[in-house]
Order: sequence, then structure tokens, then C-alpha cells
Amino acid sequence: MCGIIGKVGVGNVFPELLNGLKNLEYRGYDSAGVAGIIDNKIIRFRQEGRISNLEAEVEKASPESFIGIGHTRWATHGSPTKDNAHPHISTNGKFAIVHNGIIENSDELKKSFLEGKIQLSSRTDTEIVVQLMGLFYKGDVISAISEACKALTGSFALGILCEDTPNILYAVGQSSPLLVVKGKSGNYIASDFCAVGEGTDEVYRLTDGEICALTEGSIRFFNPSGAPIEKFPEKAEFSCVAFDKGNYEHFMLKEIFEQPKAVKDTINSFLKENEIVFPNVKLYDNFIKEKLEKIVIVACGSAYHAGLVGKSVLESLCKISCSVEIASEFRYSQSFINEKTLAVFISQSGETADTLAALRLAKKKGAKTLSIVNVTGSAIAEESESVIYTKAGREVAVATTKAYSAQLASLYALAIFMGGIRAAIDTERYKRLVEELRFLPEKIKRRITTLAPQMEELSKDIYKKRDVFFIGRLNDFATAAEGSLKMKEISYINSQSYPAGELKHGTISLIEEGTVVVAVAGKSKVFSKTASNISEVQARGARVILITDESEKDCKVTAEITVTVPETLKEFQSSLLVLPLQLLSYYTAKLRGCDIDKPKNLAKSVTVE
Repeated sequence: MCGIIGKVGVGNVFPELLNGLKNLEYRGYDSAGVAGIIDNKIIRFRQEGRISNLEAEVEKASPESFIGIGHTRWATHGSPTKDNAHPHISTNGKFAIVHNGIIENSDELKKSFLEGKIQLSSRTDTEIVVQLMGLFYKGDVISAISEACKALTGSFALGILCEDTPNILYAVGQSSPLLVVKGKSGNYIASDFCAVGEGTDEVYRLTDGEICALTEGSIRFFNPSGAPIEKFPEKAEFSCVAFDKGNYEHFMLKEIFEQPKAVKDTINSFLKENEIVFPNVKLYDNFIKEKLEKIVIVACGSAYHAGLVGKSVLESLCKISCSVEIASEFRYSQSFINEKTLAVFISQSGETADTLAALRLAKKKGAKTLSIVNVTGSAIAEESESVIYTKAGREVAVATTKAYSAQLASLYALAIFMGGIRAAIDTERYKRLVEELRFLPEKIKRRITTLAPQMEELSKDIYKKRDVFFIGRLNDFATAAEGSLKMKEISYINSQSYPAGELKHGTISLIEEGTVVVAVAGKSKVFSKTASNISEVQARGARVILITDESEKDCKVTAEITVTVPETLKEFQSSLLVLPLQLLSYYTAKLRGCDIDKPKNLAKSVTVE
């Protein structure tokens, strides 16, 4: 979850470290810190809270160093205090490190190596690592790093300074993403391209405990035992762009309004004339037609909700069994997958730790793997046999909107693609689906602008509520679950989602006079069933907001408020029905004075289990 930046090169690195941390703040914003080497001594600055707090302290001190490391933290071990902020320094003063990941055996290491020898100054697992390096150091830095890392169990990406080698920046990567980037004014380590302040076409990824030593003009690699190895770079052209809210008050609102473009760009990337063509999907027709027995979708959070929609569409268009698994549960459950299974992994960042671990398990079991990700060259994309890249662009707000919509579009296209190959849909239906998919961005664009003032007004009736319930059936339940997640993520209202038919099996006991129930009910064979469930909650005093499509605008459901979206094919309805839910959550959170783009306790990229 945390973000790492480091540089050794020309000029003072501290301004670059701070700028890099600002671009990494989506990974965590509980605390931040930087360290450099000045006059052969490690100098450190740390602060609780946002990067701006750290920036003020550093600017006041005006330090200058050509080498340094930085960190923005999402707290795992130890509360978000200054003492627990990174970088951590060994008691002997020789080493400073920043860390992303979790050391699972930190308590055991503390008892085995440090108890009675070293007084710890924090409650973090990271300090255990830096103290081990200090303890094992006998003059050979690579050896000390290697010995310390061999003792660790868990995931770790480390940026390391040693005051005895003031011109060398060290790094280690083990099951946590860490890039090594050759720049024009020096060399970098970073959790994400966006932290690097200059373009490059030479990038390395540290994996499997590899160690790296960087100077201004050289990059050397070592295996976990410290022996030199040769590593070849990737060609990864990228540019670092400033993140600008434009005329919008928050990035989330801007990204909600960017959904038509995100969906259009995603669709255009695989829609060639009237046919769906995936350039990076290596699924042969004979496998899809003859060997494929089931599909398993694995994801977390909003991506999991997209997967629930995808399941329904894949089953409908491909006539094949599909299940959806929460990634953090997948590895530890009985996963009956084999070489006749297609395992689909959905992740905005492409670095989600639980999803990456599930992918590796699926590969071991022989399943075909396909990922849907938003970041080219990310770990999940690189390790998948096939990949569909969503084209949502950079998403800054922690609560996803446009990336979610791009995932839905990709799943629709995958279902049409496979349904055509399996002859589960005929030529005419294939063409009709493709045609409607092409028009989907315009329908999103047409409605989203007029929805905004309506949902802003509606939020005035919700923002003081203690509880809000979201209900729906089939795909509408998946959409309700996503709407509920958005509400709780950014407004902190206790928001819950339920399949509408489950209410009378217990949950309806929570409904009382004035309770807000948001009912999602697009045109479907179960619309009348949802209507009955609406009546049930109204009989207990609930105030119902109905989200439906224009084909049902004259329905006989008596809801206090009805919000409609354009009609589309039933397979694609979720892309439109989710729009008012996103806006309702945004305006509710705004009225409550919440930090919408950076909600408490959350991070954009979840790189720890």
C-alpha cells in the first residue's frame, strides 16, 4: 500500500523526492518521510499526515543531497505517528530504509535477534528489518542486506541507504512492486512510474528477492544470496503528467465525468469495425469452443462488483458456468480449477497483492489466465497469459469510478467475443450487441450531466442519515453493492447492500420509519419481484429511491423518488444504473465535509494481503 521513491544522481534530490511522494500519495497518506546522506551522515525528516506537512519541514531545513529515499505510509503495523513513519534508521546509524509490504514474522525476529540487544523506537515491522541489517553488517552492504532479507517472511520492497557508501542507493523487491528506472539525471527506484520526474525508456522490475545497487551512472543486480546477476530492461516509454482537477472541486467528480471517454477509449481499443479483436488475448478458438468448462473471476472491492456483473453477462452470452471469488479468500478455499478453466483477474492497478497471489495459484493449477488491468506492464498484466487493458487513464481519487466503468465495458466485450466463438450467440445478435456497445459511451455522456443537479439535491435528504440500504436483484444487486461501497467509502455512512429478496430473511428488521432504501431495478424478468420488495420496506416506513431505466419510468412502483437512466440492452444496464449512485455518494460526502479524494484509512493500490 505504501509508496517508495529513491534517487541517486545530479543535483539536490529532496525536491524530486517530495514531488514523487505527492504522486504516490494515493498509496497511503497516514505519514511521510525522506532521508538523504549529507557529509557522510544520514539525515531524516518525518511527519504525520499529508505530504504537505513534510514538505514544510524540509523546506525550512533546506537540506541538499544527491542521494535519498522517500516514503508515504498506509499504516499496517503501528499507528500513524511520527515515530512509526518511515524512513527507519538502525541504532548504529549505518542504515536507513523505506518499506512497502508486510513482514509476517517480525515478532519472531524481534525475539530471536533483537531482544535484549536493541531498544526499538517504533511499533513497526519495518524497524525490525533495518535493525537486522545493522546487526548483520560487517563492512559488506550487499551481504548485510542479503542476510537480513533471508530471515524475512512476507512481502517487501525496500529502499536502502548506508552511510558508509554515500554514493550508492540500494533496493530489494520480494512480492511487492518496485521499479528501477534509468533516468537522464541519475537513477531511480519507485513504486510507480508516476513518481519519477523524467521520461525514460529503460525500466527494470525487482522480483524474487533480487537486490539492486544504483549509482549516478550505473545499475547492478544481485540474486538473494548476493551474487551478481545480469538483468535486462523493459522498454517502457511514459511521461509524467501533472494531475489537475481542472474546474472540478474534487478528482472524484472529474473522474465521474470522464467516464464516457474512459469507456469509449476502452471500447475503441478492441473494437475493429464490427468485430471485437483483443490484441493481447491468447485464447485459441478450440480452447474456447471445445475445452473450456468454466470461468472463475477473481477480484477485490469494486473490481469484484464488476466481476459479479461480468458473471451474469458471460453466462448469458457464452452459456458456460462462471463464478466470482474474492481474491483474499481464493487462495485459502477449495479452488477446483484446472487446465479447462479460464481464470479472469480484475485489478485497476495491476498490483493488488491478493489478486496477484491468486493469479500465481491459478497458473500452478494449470488454468488459462486473463487479466483486466488499467496499468500497462503491471505485475498482474506481466504474469497473465492474456490481458485486456482498460483505457481509463490515471485515476487519482481513491474511490474508483471511471476505472470501474472501463472494467465493465471490457467484461461485456469479453462475453461477446467468447459467445461468438462458442456459437452461443448468432451473427445477428453479435452485431446488435457490438452496435449497442459502441453507443454506450454516448448514452453515459448524455445522462451524466443532467443527473448531477438531481443527485446533488437528493443528497440533502441523505447526508444526515445514520444508515442507508441498497437493494437489487441479479445484476442490479451487483450495481447496488457498488453504490453502497461508494457511499461508505467516502461519506462514512453505514451503508449496506443486499439482494432484494433476502430482506425478509432478517435484514428487514433494521428498517424503521424514515430509513432510506435505494432500490436498483433495471428492466429485467425480476423487476416485478423487486417491486414487491420495495412495497415490503415501504410498509415498514422506509423512504425509497428507485433507480431504473427509461423503459420502466411508467412502472407501477410507488417510490418517493424515481431516477431514470437511458435504456440499453439488459447486458449493459449496469454501466448506466451505477451513474446516479456514484453522484449520490459524491454529493452526500461533500455535504458531510469528508475528504472525498482521500478517505480515511484507505489507499488506492492495495499491495499487502
